[in-house]
Amino acid sequence: MNDTPQFGISIPQFVADGAFDAAGLRTYLNRAEVLGFDSAWAMEQVLGTTPFLSPIEVMSFAAACTEQIRLGCAVFVTPLHSPVHLAKSLSTLDQLSRGRIEVGVGTGGRNRMFSAFAVDPSSLVTRFNEGLRLMKALWTEPQVTADGRFWHLRGATMEPKPFQKPHPPIWFGANHPDALARAVRHGDGFFGAGSTTTARFAEQVVLVREALHAAGRDPMSFRIAKRVYIAVDDDAERARRRIAASLVDLYGDFGRSLEPVAITGSPDSCAQGVQEVAKAGADLILFTPFFDEDEQMERLAAEVVPEL
Repeated sequence: MNDTPQFGISIPQFVADGAFDAAGLRTYLNRAEVLGFDSAWAMEQVLGTTPFLSPIEVMSFAAACTEQIRLGCAVFVTPLHSPVHLAKSLSTLDQLSRGRIEVGVGTGGRNRMFSAFAVDPSSLVTRFNEGLRLMKALWTEPQVTADGRFWHLRGATMEPKPFQKPHPPIWFGANHPDALARAVRHGDGFFGAGSTTTARFAEQVVLVREALHAAGRDPMSFRIAKRVYIAVDDDAERARRRIAASLVDLYGDFGRSLEPVAITGSPDSCAQGVQEVAKAGADLILFTPFFDEDEQMERLAAEVVPEL
């Protein structure tokens, strides 16, 4: 954990049919590097009315467009994936990017159409744990034999391994205390959700630090991050309205309850809100604007970050 936080920026993924602008996204990613953002992050949403590009493909495009910025997804809902396929895709992407990949994982909660993925929601945590163990094994062991509840392998090999050794950093998206403890046992970091208030995030950080102490683990070996929904606008009311509408577009009715978690308004007001997130324990803050992403990124870099 660092005294001065690092800053990430979200990768725009809301793209309507036929509207993808390759040159525009390339320019955005290049500019993120120039502005000094440490990392750029995708999200995952497979089903929904909002047009939403898939994270693996977006991260691959980003890797080809950039040279230094780290690239991640916060988070992959791993129980909906084959761990063998996901391990292969991420290992390949880590090689293509020369070791710039960050991997966020989470169960995704129980409010999903699990029937579309042939997943029994009653076994969600068990499936998550087994899948993550298998991914790590495929990344680190010359041969893998596993006789689990969901997957069975005999002398399986996967090459190449990830460029980063033993594997890319693994971030846990977590909310429940049991999930936070699981993050400390099996992960390299905890990623607080954008839908979590700063006050709730601060409570989670306390639990994480207690778990680190109980496990005898060096706190410096475990990172803490938070996604921040943000809109910088000198017209505070306009910023509030626009981000509220964006949250409903993304999350449906649930999004109506999320407006209070967003940081909006003038640069000074936004800097104050972000500073509170840093004080709560975040050593990486992921800025997530939902509109005018290019302009928002410029204002964050020029008017908000310097005040932190």
